[in-house]
Amino acid sequence: MSGEPQLVDRHRPDARTLLDLGCGTGRDLELLAHYFDCIGVELQPGLVDYARRTRPGLDIRLGDMRTIRLDHTADVLTCLGNSLSYVYDNQDIQAVFRTFAAHARPGTLLILCCSVAPIERDEPQETEVETGSGTAQVTITYEWDLRAQMNTMRRHWVFNSGEETRDVIRRRVLGPRELELYAALAGFDVLQITDGIGVGTSHGPTAYTVARFR
Repeated sequence: MSGEPQLVDRHRPDARTLLDLGCGTGRDLELLAHYFDCIGVELQPGLVDYARRTRPGLDIRLGDMRTIRLDHTADVLTCLGNSLSYVYDNQDIQAVFRTFAAHARPGTLLILCCSVAPIERDEPQETEVETGSGTAQVTITYEWDLRAQMNTMRRHWVFNSGEETRDVIRRRVLGPRELELYAALAGFDVLQITDGIGVGTSHGPTAYTVARFR
């Protein structure tokens, strides 16, 4: 989390309640809970169990952000950590925006953080990562499928112990004009699409989209 409280303060300073869709392990939600009365929703049972075990003070519900209905609204809706980028199908993306609308009332603020441009590199990226299993040297390659608007990241992990593992991350890229369209169809007016805490316009690969429900 970078500047969500600042964005809320800028556009909805009276906000008191917040619903975070796709909250993962609750890391961002734990910080947001210092400012707002929060509820989190996460699809993966393992992440929900981990969040409840490690952050027992948080209210985290198991649910699919394409379909969940909590029968109440919030001052602020968030979808952070590229959660929206893991929704690949156009109809499913529309369903997520319908969920946003179902938990909004006039003036509700929506804050998204998702991929708006692909990461493209001709050469592999090398980095060192500290993990719970020790230090790992990670080699990352990127692929960009323009037709599917899919950015694929392949990672090769080599730990100091000699152990190796590989994983693949795929993210759907939604351009700013697409985000504006999905938002408008669901009843939201986009206020800005920006870097960081909302200063300037993003050049990617991720950006904050801030919208208000009509």
